Amino acid sequence: MDIASKELVTAGWVLVIAYSAVILYFVIRGAIKIKNINDYAIGNVSFSPIAVGLALAASMTSAATFIINPGFIAFYGISGVISYAFVMPVAAMISLVVLTKGFREHGSNVKALTMAQWMGTRYESKGYGLFFAFLSLLLITFIVLICVGLTQVLARTLNVNELTILIGIVVFIFGYMMFGGANSMVYTNTVQAIIMIVVAFILLGSGYKHFSDGIHGFLDKLAAIDPKLTQITNESSFLFRDYFEIIFAQIVIGVAIVCQPHIITKSLLLKTDKDVNKYLISGILVQMLFFLVVITGLYARIDFPDLTINGAPLKLDGVISAYVVKEFPVYVGLIVVMGLISAGISTLEGLIQSVSTSITADIIKPLFGKYLPKDEKKKVRSMIVINRVVIIVIAIISIVLSYDQIVNPNLSVGIFAQNGVYAYFSAAFVPILFGMFLKNTPKSAVITASLVAIFVHFAFFYGNLKVPFSIATGQNPGVSASIAISLSVIVASIIYLFNRRKVNE
Repeated sequence: MDIASKELVTAGWVLVIAYSAVILYFVIRGAIKIKNINDYAIGNVSFSPIAVGLALAASMTSAATFIINPGFIAFYGISGVISYAFVMPVAAMISLVVLTKGFREHGSNVKALTMAQWMGTRYESKGYGLFFAFLSLLLITFIVLICVGLTQVLARTLNVNELTILIGIVVFIFGYMMFGGANSMVYTNTVQAIIMIVVAFILLGSGYKHFSDGIHGFLDKLAAIDPKLTQITNESSFLFRDYFEIIFAQIVIGVAIVCQPHIITKSLLLKTDKDVNKYLISGILVQMLFFLVVITGLYARIDFPDLTINGAPLKLDGVISAYVVKEFPVYVGLIVVMGLISAGISTLEGLIQSVSTSITADIIKPLFGKYLPKDEKKKVRSMIVINRVVIIVIAIISIVLSYDQIVNPNLSVGIFAQNGVYAYFSAAFVPILFGMFLKNTPKSAVITASLVAIFVHFAFFYGNLKVPFSIATGQNPGVSASIAISLSVIVASIIYLFNRRKVNE
C-alpha cells in the first residue's frame, strides 16, 4: 500500500544515497586501520569517552526503541509507557553503571574480545566459553527485528516492495561490516546518535497539538478511543496485564539487559579507566531521552484511532512508519526517517560485529584451528577471511527469517526478538554478576545457573505457563525471562553458599 507522496519518495532516494555515502566514508576510514581480528573486535583507534558513550546510547536504544516499541504503546497505551519508558530504562541504567566497571576491569586484564572469551577466562573453562559462543547465535533474532524495522520504514518512505528493500538493507550493511569493524562502528554510531538526538526531540514534540487542553485533555482523547489506553494496567494486552509484568519483570529485564555483548563490551573500547565516568554520563543521559521516544506511539494512536490506514489494518510493526509518513511535511519527515534508519543501523552494526567475532574467534578457531595455516601472518589473514564468510552466512539467515516475520509475525517481530535475546542474557546474568562481585565462585554454580535460566525461559514461553501469583504467563518473553533469571540467581546462590560451607569446614 503506497502512502508516501512522490516528493517524499524522490527526496527519500536522495537521502538514502547521501546517507550511504557518508557511512561508507567512515567505514573506509576505519577499515584502513584493521590489521587483525582483534582490531575488528575492539578497535585500535583512541576514541573520546563521549564518542564511545554516544555509540553506546545509539547501539543500546535501537530500532526496537524507535520503530517497534512505539507500536506496542499505540496498541496498549499508558501501561506500556510505564513499562518501556520508565521502569525498564531506570533499572538498565543503574545496572549499566554497576556492571560496566567490573566487566571492564576483568575484560581489560585478560584482553577479552567477546562475551564468550570473558566467560571462558573468568571461570577458566574453555567449554563454558564455547557454550556462550553458541548461545550468541540467539542474538540473530535481534538482527531480524532491526532488519524488519528498517524495511518497514524504508518501504513506506520509498514505496518499494518489502522484500526488495530487505535484501538491499542486508547486502549494504552486512557488506560494509565485513570490512569496518569496531573502528568504523564508533565513527558511524557517534554520527547516528547525534541524528537520533535531533529526531527524538522532533518525535516527542510532534504531539504538542494534543496537549492544547493540558495532560488531562490528552488523556481524555486516548480514553475516548479506548479507556484501557489510559489505565496503568491493560488486561487486554499480553505484556502489561498487571504490576508483575509492568514493574517486577521489567526491573529484572532492565538489570539483565546490559549483559548483551554489543552493550557491555563497549567499555573495552575505552583506553583508560579515567574515561569510564565520562562515557557513562554521556551514554546514560542520551539513552534516557531515546527511551522516551516510545511515547510517540500515543500520538500515533490518536491519529489512527481504529488502527487502520486507508481502510487497511495497521500492523503493530508498521505504526511508527505510517505515523511519520502521514504526520510530517516532506523534509521534516526525511530527517525523522534518517533518525529511524540510524536507530536501526547503529545496533545492527554492533550485533553483526559481536556475533560474527564470537562465531569466528570462539567457535571456528577453537574447533577447527588445527586446519588454519601455521604461519602467523597467513593465520591472521585467514581469520579475517573466515569472519567475512561468517557475516555472509548470517546475512542470508537474516533475510530468510526477516521476510518470514514481515509476512507471518506473531503480532510483532518484537516478540520473536525478545524470546531469543532474553534467553541469552538470562543465561549470562549470573556468571557476569558473580564473576564481578564474588570471589572463588565455583564453576558448578554458574554453569547450573545458565542451564536453569535457558530451560526455564523456554519452558515458560513455549509452554505458556502461568505465574502462580499473577495473571501473567510465559506468552510474554519478559515474564519467562524474569522468572528464569530469578530462579537462576537462587540456584547459583545456594550452590555458592553450600560450596563455601564445605571449604570452611
